Amino acid sequence: MPTQEKIESVEDLKRRLSGVKTVLLAEYRGLTVQQLSDLRKQLRSVSAEYKVVKNRLAKLALSDNLTAVKGLLKGPTGMILAKDDPVAVAKALHTFARTNQALVIKAGYVEGQMLEPAGLKALADLPSKEAIRSQIVGALQGPMAQLVGLLQAPQRELVYVLAQRGKDAEQTSAGSPGA
Repeated sequence: MPTQEKIESVEDLKRRLSGVKTVLLAEYRGLTVQQLSDLRKQLRSVSAEYKVVKNRLAKLALSDNLTAVKGLLKGPTGMILAKDDPVAVAKALHTFARTNQALVIKAGYVEGQMLEPAGLKALADLPSKEAIRSQIVGALQGPMAQLVGLLQAPQRELVYVLAQRGKDAEQTSAGSPGA
């Protein structure tokens, strides 16, 4: 018979799972409380949260579109939930996992697709959205600057020609004694 506390826990997890783009699963066996606290802090900086869950309760809370995650809920499991940029979350998790070998990344559900640990590593290696945007702006800005330069060239050349003609006319009028 479910207790009120467990019912509330399942409801809380359902609420947290609503609208998430990213659900990553990690095994935290061997991590100290301080290391888990550091992980939470790093994930909070990228708008994600880390939640240690009871597997049975998590299976009840997972919605139909997250059924693939249910099979991975074995052993001590922590869920990383994010509603924003999945690349930043994967980067933060892999950065932490490099320094803390005890954290094992099981798999993840990212924007409708299940990713194995190798796929999450590839995702972490991608540039962030801001970096991609700046690369696109840079790629567009270069040709536009060249186009502006090409369009201004005829007017600039005309100004140079007229300025030279004006100098030549002054030299000619200053050089003629009858003027």
